[in-house]
Amino acid sequence: MSGLWSTALGFSEQRLIDAAMEQFKQLPYYHNFSHKTHASAAALAAKLAELAPGDLNHVFFTNSGSEANDSVMKVVWYLNNALGRPAKKKFISRQQAYHGTTVASASLTGIPSIHRDFDLPAIPVHHLTCPNHYRFARPGETEEVFSARLADELERYILAEGPETIAAFIGEPVIAAGGVLPPPRGYWAAIQAVCKRYDILVVIDEIVTGFGRLGRMFGSELYGIQPDIMVLSKQLTSSYQPLAALLVSDAIHDILLSHSGRLGSFVHGLTTSGHPIATAVALENIRIIEERDLVGHVQRLAPAFQSRLRAFADHPLVGDVRGVGLVGGIELVADKAQKQPFSQPGILGSYIFKQAHKHGLIIRSIYDTVAFCPPLITTEDDVDAIFSAFERTLSDATDWARSQNLL
Repeated sequence: MSGLWSTALGFSEQRLIDAAMEQFKQLPYYHNFSHKTHASAAALAAKLAELAPGDLNHVFFTNSGSEANDSVMKVVWYLNNALGRPAKKKFISRQQAYHGTTVASASLTGIPSIHRDFDLPAIPVHHLTCPNHYRFARPGETEEVFSARLADELERYILAEGPETIAAFIGEPVIAAGGVLPPPRGYWAAIQAVCKRYDILVVIDEIVTGFGRLGRMFGSELYGIQPDIMVLSKQLTSSYQPLAALLVSDAIHDILLSHSGRLGSFVHGLTTSGHPIATAVALENIRIIEERDLVGHVQRLAPAFQSRLRAFADHPLVGDVRGVGLVGGIELVADKAQKQPFSQPGILGSYIFKQAHKHGLIIRSIYDTVAFCPPLITTEDDVDAIFSAFERTLSDATDWARSQNLL
């Protein structure tokens, strides 16, 4: 699982350790307030602007993806106030989306267990149908028709609420923690067209998919998405240091700059935003990804990874297999023909999660979906080891499920 979808370079990359130690010697800390910066934060911002699609040329650093998505909400609200649109404040997300666990980012998240008894959502957000073709497509509905229906749902919601009240649509290129859900064909093109029609910002959460996970530097490139705002974290530093970033377009930046000039300042930030150690590690991490062509490596390795993943599709416990690049999910069901979930959701997934450890494998169970997300440095031999261990785990789980009368 690359730690938590995040250690692109594995757990023993000496160059990242050396980059941190060298930066400690040069400048262990400085802030980014009051027109201050430092070399590694400035260099990283320039590098991200170079890599990012379109005109996402302006970078704001935080310490976590949750903080970055919180900052997105503040920036979008600030932007619309600057434009004299005080009612344009609502966000649109999706069921099963994951965007963080702080008050605002957990509100954007569309997973009920993250809301339960936390009094969330606490901000104006609406969660649309999850783009999970396996679970939510109607009988005989193709991926393209399903995508068109979800875009129509989005448009109907916008018109019912009033476009003048909707600020932004936020989504992951591939939903990760919500069950490893690649979008159905045509989805992102249809969603973007609706957002553009009604002047609604497209915010893309690349926290899991950024820096090569899907075989492109960013998932947005794979799916033809042009974000107005993009959020990065996790593989930005291979999680050797806490760091996240939000990137905004030239047009958004110009409005923020102009409005802040009128107000006298842009009053938002964190003590450790763009920390020297974290940004130095991120720069070295990106150098390594580029030098070793790890994005190309993922493209070359993905067919073997996805083939081994999909080899489980015929197993009687497996309802759906899905994935792209070096991420995949296997959804387990009680009745394959009827797509019937287990009466106690998560009970088999929990067993598999624990049992896999006995076979030397760390996976993640998302209720009864098993998630795989190995580091970008994974080899074909590693892929064989991963799925051989999972095959033994699934065999144990089949015997256990029968003994518990789950089937």
